[in-house]
Order: sequence, then structure tokens, then C-alpha cells
Amino acid sequence: MSDETPICSAKGCRDAAVWVLAWNNPKLHTPERRKTWLACDEHREHLSQFLGVRGFLKDVVLLSEWEQPEGSA
Repeated sequence: MSDETPICSAKGCRDAAVWVLAWNNPKLHTPERRKTWLACDEHREHLSQFLGVRGFLKDVVLLSEWEQPEGSA
């Protein structure tokens, strides 16, 4: 694992990530697969809405509590 601080996935944001947004595009991924975006407190809601409106958002978890499910990337 890298020593670098994980940063927010929002375009242009360089803030430290606090949240993991786990998502899945059912047209591309098997049901158990989870892709992830990282979010700072400021962008968590915006990124969640972006994924949610498309039906992709599966879970939002604090980065400190995130455990990568088996078979995910």
C-alpha cells in the first residue's frame, strides 16, 4: 500500500479523501464487483448523486472503515 494520502476523485479536487463510494455498472460488471471513487466531505454528496441517479451507487463508507470485497477492483 502506498504512503500517499488518498485524494478525492472529484475533478480538480486535491483534498484528502474521507469517503469511499462503491459502485457497479450492471451493463459492464458482474453483480458482486465494486468499483470505487474516493470523496472528501465537500464532494461526497455530489459524487453520490451522480452515481445514484444512474443506479450505480451501492454503498458509501468511511475510508477508515472500508474493506475491499473479494472479487472487486
